[in-house]
Amino acid sequence: MLARDLLPKDIVAELDRYVVGQRAAKRAVAIALRNRWRRQKIPAELRDEVLPKNIIMIGPTGVGKTEIARRLARLAGAPFVKVEASKYTEVGYVGRDVDSMVRDLVEAAVKLVKEEEMEKLRARAREAAEEKVLDALGHAAAPTGRDRARAQLRAGTLDDDVVEVEVAEKGGGMFSMPAGPGMEDMAQGLGEMLQSLGSHPLMSAFGGGARKRKRRLEVKEALRILSEEEAASLVDMERVAREAVDRAQNAGIIFIDEIDKIASREAGVGPDVSRGGVQRDLLPIVEGSNVATKYGVVKTDHVLFIAAGAFHVSKVSDLIPEMQGRFPIRVELEPLTRADLARILREPRNSLTRQYTALLATEGVDLVFQDDAIEEIARIAEEVNQRTENIGARRLYAVMERLLDEISFDAADLAGRRLVIDAALVRERLQGIAADEDLSRYIL
Repeated sequence: MLARDLLPKDIVAELDRYVVGQRAAKRAVAIALRNRWRRQKIPAELRDEVLPKNIIMIGPTGVGKTEIARRLARLAGAPFVKVEASKYTEVGYVGRDVDSMVRDLVEAAVKLVKEEEMEKLRARAREAAEEKVLDALGHAAAPTGRDRARAQLRAGTLDDDVVEVEVAEKGGGMFSMPAGPGMEDMAQGLGEMLQSLGSHPLMSAFGGGARKRKRRLEVKEALRILSEEEAASLVDMERVAREAVDRAQNAGIIFIDEIDKIASREAGVGPDVSRGGVQRDLLPIVEGSNVATKYGVVKTDHVLFIAAGAFHVSKVSDLIPEMQGRFPIRVELEPLTRADLARILREPRNSLTRQYTALLATEGVDLVFQDDAIEEIARIAEEVNQRTENIGARRLYAVMERLLDEISFDAADLAGRRLVIDAALVRERLQGIAADEDLSRYIL
């Protein structure tokens, strides 16, 4: 089921490329992922008895909790959804019910499997799209002329020509259902009914189903759109649905953020009632139950749940005991130091310095960050975090945006220049704001 059979140390090494520090959390998720591979290798009679060891990550915002879970899912080639516990309400209240997170997981699995299938069919779909474009270009009659045109098409010499082709209309929803108890299930059932009616011969006679219209497009764009349509039409959606349900059940990962917001066992009124109710509704999903989706019934017994929260006000022990028992692995993530913030700017493959360098390179600006500049940016971010709200690495986004504001605005006029960002420039642009607590509170 896994995309690659990675050892725990390999998983940690891959996560290190994107997330700085947090060794304990990386080890925990690496073991959980490896156990899924191990489960596939054991005898069938014991396989169903091996349940995933769900994880709670405890730590302040911006230290890497979500990124660790998201990168883990990508490594595994597994369907992944991130949900916020505070968005759910107890059954009977207005809002989303907890079953919807499983339906979201299956939708993510369908999208993942469908994309994989379309990739396998890409060559066939491209050939079919080429035939349609050649027909539109008027090269259908003479085989020799058609072969020559096909060669030109593949060489890209016809990319700027305009053709009229028939493409599917982008359908928008005719109406939306209001939120309320049971409305999601009702909307799902109504959607399935309309979908089945759309394929009925009588509905087709009245223009039901996917409609097409003629559009004038450049050859390059027409090939792209028609290739996508052809690939989608070649996919066996019944098989995709079966594979998606299986993958969601056995490899799915649900990341529940802000679980501390529903951690309350006190008897009371108002929000406390709903918080406890959400925990009780969530418990069967985490323990293992059957959830009806439009692709079939999904068992949640082997879905891996990773929960996260800052737990500044509440504690993990404030969760109901049954919920605590379903998250046996607890890891505490460390607050980020100045050294961590500097490493975050330097080391990850998707670091902010690399992102801004690449963005400005598109306008011909050669942006260079010196080491002393990175250290100064980290120092300012740490100081602002200490004086105001500590939002971890997310503070770097605000600091970098403020630092490069003028350069980003005038980039088109700076084409061909090499701009060096050093510590002196960082202090010049940010020191006044960083030193003023009121300003930094609202600007950084």
